[in-house]
Amino acid sequence: SVPADASNPDSVVVSVLNISATLGSQAVLPCKSYRMVWTQDRLNDRQRVVHWDVYSKYYGDNKMERLCDMYSAGDQRVYSSYNKGRIFMPKNAFRDGNFSLVIKDVAESDEGTYSCNLHHHYCHLYETVKIQLDITKKAEDANEYWDGEKPVIVALEGSTVMLPCVNRNHIWTERHSEEEQQVVHWDRQPPGVPHDRADRLIDLYASGERRSYGPLFIRQKMNITNTAFALGDFSLRISELESADEGTYSCHLHHHYCGLHERRIYQVFVTEPVREKKVVNLTTHNIAPAVDPNVVRGHNVINVIIPESRVHFFQQLGYILATLLLFIVFLIIVVLVTRKRRQRGYEYNVKKYGEKDVNLKEFTVDTTDLTQYKSEDIRLDYKNNILKEKAEQARSFPAKHIDLDKDFRKEYCK
Repeated sequence: SVPADASNPDSVVVSVLNISATLGSQAVLPCKSYRMVWTQDRLNDRQRVVHWDVYSKYYGDNKMERLCDMYSAGDQRVYSSYNKGRIFMPKNAFRDGNFSLVIKDVAESDEGTYSCNLHHHYCHLYETVKIQLDITKKAEDANEYWDGEKPVIVALEGSTVMLPCVNRNHIWTERHSEEEQQVVHWDRQPPGVPHDRADRLIDLYASGERRSYGPLFIRQKMNITNTAFALGDFSLRISELESADEGTYSCHLHHHYCGLHERRIYQVFVTEPVREKKVVNLTTHNIAPAVDPNVVRGHNVINVIIPESRVHFFQQLGYILATLLLFIVFLIIVVLVTRKRRQRGYEYNVKKYGEKDVNLKEFTVDTTDLTQYKSEDIRLDYKNNILKEKAEQARSFPAKHIDLDKDFRKEYCK
């Protein structure tokens, strides 16, 4: 397995396989990871440890020797009394992720291949960094280079050398909730569907919680065993394979506490079962040759071709005339509806002012107060304002007729 990179949020693709199965059979997509097996973290202070080993040929025994180790909650321990005070690791190694080994006053006996081993027993994570140390007596020969497999450090005898071992991944953080940290889920991507639109099939948590997605028949034919986290086997079993089951399947393993994000991809192809070959005696007369079993044959289809005739011509002409008649009827309906709407609009304009009750008496003119004017034409040209004023007074106040003789006769009779 390839561990996840802390700088990459996506899952690390561990393997890509092509699987082909026959119709009606059962397919098993393997997905095993013993690093996902849950173990109780009862000794949290001793779960993370780093130790340095050296493989030296100086004494001719060609064996691996343990130099020092350190736990996350303890002090570092140096195994040889000769190396005490001479080799050491930084005290804040687990906080900074820097587990470099410092060697003071290097000697020829320090030459060899060193390995920095990082262990996380709780998460089943094991990483090793190898470095080769060569000793020289010439200062101009001291350098560092890569030999294609590991870094090589050429140090001057008597100097101080540092062997780097850096790991800043988040696998060294403190633990969190146990049940929510481990989860495995399977996705299915049908042919022609992009990966971001894949269908989720199932989720399984270390706590035992299970979530199945899709229709009932999909949930019944695609499943993971309940002992997946106990055995580290998260294989997906697909029963009664069909052509519709083809596609890209992916198994995602997540351990959020340990920083584990792995993905396995499978291309599933469904083929028809191989048919048995039958031997036919071709020497018999009037017998058709044997059918080739390697040729896939579909349903038998008989194409009957009827020659065209006059009836066919009149039939096509009838279709054209019927279509034209329907178009004319539709046009007449549109014209009638349009005309009816216009008539309704005119009626509305006429009756618009008849909606309110109008009292005609308000518009009746009372002619009793009108002054009787002379029938002759009134001249409007006047020589001066005095004549104009007299004319207006004459129209407003008609002249009164006074009979002086009548008054005189009254006085005389008295």
